[in-house]
Amino acid sequence: MSIAAAASMAKPWTSILASHQLPDLSSPSSTSSSASVSAAASRRRDLVFVVNPGGANGRTGKEWKKLLPYLRFRLGNDYNVCESLTSGPSHAIHITREAIREGVDAVVAVGGDGTLHEVVNGFFWNGELVSKQNEKATRTTALGLIPLGTGSDFARTFGWKNDPQEAIERIAKGMWSWMDIGVIAGDSGEAHYFINVADIHLSAKAGFYAARYKRFGKLCYVIGTLQAFMGHCNQDLRIKVDDGEWEICPQVTALSIGNAKYFGGGMKICPNAEPSSGNFEVVILQNFKWYDFILNLLKLYNGTHLSLKNTISRRATSILVEELEASGGIYVQSDGEFLGFLPRKFCILPGAIQMLI
Repeated sequence: MSIAAAASMAKPWTSILASHQLPDLSSPSSTSSSASVSAAASRRRDLVFVVNPGGANGRTGKEWKKLLPYLRFRLGNDYNVCESLTSGPSHAIHITREAIREGVDAVVAVGGDGTLHEVVNGFFWNGELVSKQNEKATRTTALGLIPLGTGSDFARTFGWKNDPQEAIERIAKGMWSWMDIGVIAGDSGEAHYFINVADIHLSAKAGFYAARYKRFGKLCYVIGTLQAFMGHCNQDLRIKVDDGEWEICPQVTALSIGNAKYFGGGMKICPNAEPSSGNFEVVILQNFKWYDFILNLLKLYNGTHLSLKNTISRRATSILVEELEASGGIYVQSDGEFLGFLPRKFCILPGAIQMLI
């Protein structure tokens, strides 16, 4: 069954109209008379909710079943609600692309950072926005989020809690803002996208291990970090910021590229990052030992670690990162998803996606 057919069978919901609200989501190139704008505002809007039922050890699926009747009740008669449950890795990417191609008004990720990450990647295909590949498109599909995952770190940048009813209120208001998106390119040339934080070396390895311990909830990030420190060696890296000259960064423990502030279950690693600023905050931790991590854990979580002498913070719109001596073993991840190893180039796409806030 197509997205449109499924949506037509779903119960609808309410729209609240105002400037920068869902009914005004149209492509910048389109022009409308007042009559056509009025007609557009009165039509039923289509929203697709992409749900990871296995998220947070199955809690996401259980919460969603409880939430759906309230969602339909709260949002009334003007929206078509289509739920789409993911069945495995990358499924949310394909659901999102199909929904955008069918012209839905918004795709809402229901789950944690992993689900959001896949939905964001679904907004792109062959290096550009899916919506721009459809010449007949008359509006832009927005991104929404109901945070129900283990970490939900992207939501923390906005002060959003894992409160589904609060998230529904945001969707009901229909207010949106342009969000920057990070894009990662490696030797293969295939682009990968992220909305939160990409990271390199220890923190990426910690995320890789943490995925094995999700059954322990947020504690999985601490366990993953401690395991990552076993056998860990700081590495000399070289970076090229904004296509400038090569710079040597000795004894790098971790390097984070923040479009937003948090990762690792609430660690405020990039405290100055803003996802609509047009640039990344790049934070480099150098020459950390395992006991430095323990001693400075509180600072890492509350975002005051930038005062440490072995921590560097800088702004960038692009950064190329390579090993000084190739070993092929420096981990890279984004939004908690393992992507492989260095080298990688990270670039920002300013104002790439409209997001319901």
